[in-house]
Amino acid sequence: MAKALPKITLNQSRDIPFDKLILSQSNVRRVKNGVTIEDLANDIERRGLLTGLNVRPQIDEHGDETGLFEIPAGGRRYLAIASLVKRKRAVKTVPVPCVVKAANDTVLAEEDSLAENTFREPLHPLDEFRAMQRLSDKGEGDEAIAAHFRVTPAVVRQRLKLASVSPKLHEVYATSEMTLDQLMAFTVSDDHKRQEDLWDQLAHSSNKSPWLIRSKLLEDKVDVADKRVRFIGIDAYLAAGGSAPIRDLFEPDGGGWLSDPALIDRLVDEKLRAESETLLGEGWKWVEALVDLPYGYDEDCRAIASTQEPPTEEQEARIAALRAEADALEAEWDGKGDVPAEVEARVNAIDVELGVLTQGRFVYNPADVEISGVFVGIEDDGTLYIDRGYVRAEDEPEEEDIPADAPDADPDGSGEADPADTQSVEVERGGGETGGAALAEEDDDEEVIKPLPDRLVAELTAARTLALQDAFAQNPSVAFAAVLHAMVLSAFYTVGTESCMELSVNRVYMPFQAPDLRRSASAASIQERHARWKERLPKSDKDAWDAIQQFDGNEQAALFAHCAAYAVNAQWEPVAKHGGGRISAHGVARRIDHANVLARAVGLDMVGAGWRPTFENYLNRVTKPRILEAVAEGTDPQKAGLIDHLKKGDMAREAERLLADSGWLPEPLRTPVIDEPLPLDAEAEALPAFLDGDDALPAADNDQDGESDLDIAA
Repeated sequence: MAKALPKITLNQSRDIPFDKLILSQSNVRRVKNGVTIEDLANDIERRGLLTGLNVRPQIDEHGDETGLFEIPAGGRRYLAIASLVKRKRAVKTVPVPCVVKAANDTVLAEEDSLAENTFREPLHPLDEFRAMQRLSDKGEGDEAIAAHFRVTPAVVRQRLKLASVSPKLHEVYATSEMTLDQLMAFTVSDDHKRQEDLWDQLAHSSNKSPWLIRSKLLEDKVDVADKRVRFIGIDAYLAAGGSAPIRDLFEPDGGGWLSDPALIDRLVDEKLRAESETLLGEGWKWVEALVDLPYGYDEDCRAIASTQEPPTEEQEARIAALRAEADALEAEWDGKGDVPAEVEARVNAIDVELGVLTQGRFVYNPADVEISGVFVGIEDDGTLYIDRGYVRAEDEPEEEDIPADAPDADPDGSGEADPADTQSVEVERGGGETGGAALAEEDDDEEVIKPLPDRLVAELTAARTLALQDAFAQNPSVAFAAVLHAMVLSAFYTVGTESCMELSVNRVYMPFQAPDLRRSASAASIQERHARWKERLPKSDKDAWDAIQQFDGNEQAALFAHCAAYAVNAQWEPVAKHGGGRISAHGVARRIDHANVLARAVGLDMVGAGWRPTFENYLNRVTKPRILEAVAEGTDPQKAGLIDHLKKGDMAREAERLLADSGWLPEPLRTPVIDEPLPLDAEAEALPAFLDGDDALPAADNDQDGESDLDIAA
């Protein structure tokens, strides 16, 4: 029968006067690390000694105990107490709790010293967050907690914010199924159910990035940088009962987000109406104010003549003062890397005010003012854009003939107004007001498939440009070839080049785009890629060259492709009717042709990029024959016959359901397949079929007889 192992006995503990303790040469800690001795002394002074010292009796050369005790483990605590004795905060005989081991213990003193530090497990971050939360719940302020644990109050606020995330997500984080960065992303919302629902939705997703989590939690919030918020001001929002901005304590947030879009829209509406009333006081017949003035807002109006008067002496003095202030700011901050946000804001404000003052004052004929109106919009910086002096067709005097070259009343050729998803206020003298542009009555008898509206083609190709940029950035070999091609054209040929590459590299911004373009999958992919490269590159441009040289060939190629992608421009845009603009019909056609070449090279897939025909982005923007054509092409002609009796709106919504998973694309988003390469010396290429039509805009380059070589559909 096996003998039972003898029961162990734990080391004795006793209080030993401090002056009987000495440091041991067996202590393995030699390098200073962590909290300083003085900080530890202050902590012991505040809360006492939490852990006793590990000591052994000192032995002389004869093997007898000397009455002193050596400290192999706990030397930093000993030195902290020594500091308190030196400061006369403790007497030199103060009793110190100690665990005493035998001088001849079989375990070496060095092993005890190493073990005490090796087996000490630091707190899990989650335990730290929760501990600070408990301190806060018991009345400890952020400043006090920060002082106790030698961190900044900002760090304490971050920890408390992390502790406020849903307990369910805390458990996920504790099991390492969620990263700390992901947990930080959830702090932008205080709604535990929404946090939990979002994590469940992402359970089977390959994309659980912190960026995506933040964007999902903030999708119904309004950025403080939004022009509507800048227009009304944060103070007005708070005064009207709005809650304080939601802040991201872990990422730059530009001021945060506001949680009440309805209140913001109401305040914007009220302020726009007040501004409209002020303009009506100038004598105008009507004022139409919108958050976003759409493209072509003035196309069905006639602009009245005006006389520009120079700035007054008072305005000239103000201009001089503003320029002096701007020069002083530029001299003060020139060459400095980090310019404060308030300085940048002031410089922008000066530029805006100077732009208004230097224009002087426009004077109109009072008789014209009586029948004219004003368009008002909100700029990105929150200032008002005011465009005065437009006569609507219904306000034209009966005896006055409308000029032969006046713009058409139907700018897009569809017979219907473009439904704008924007806030609108219209005010007329006498109190009349409308809620914005109404849809024109639909033509149920319309049978002819007309060209797509210019604005819609521009928006669709804007989406295609972004998707092409994304696909282009993921194909470095094509990017190298495209840029090299553009360089060869400019270096060896003197005639016009066939390229959609705009090299400087100048970043391409789409002048026409649907409101949700920035929330597309392509935009998210580009932004995430840009953020990753930004993290790897140095902050100063002086160090960029050396940093890039450290990348291997594949990394340099990927960075090259990412930068070059910003120069890709595949957007179709309308040209001026009488030429003289920055682009020509021929140039736009050549740009689209080359964009198709790149799209084939990178295998662009707009369906894979996330584009689907919806009520908002296409179907309610075209005529009924176009809707039926889409359903017939994307599904089955019989299904088109099942909805041809519906009203326009109902037909568009039903078509969205039928086309949801069809993979159908409108022609501006398709990449044509060609067998023969395009001739480089072609005089003029025919436009794609979706731009051909009877009502055409003349090209900028006309022949000697005044006839256009190429027509673009209106």
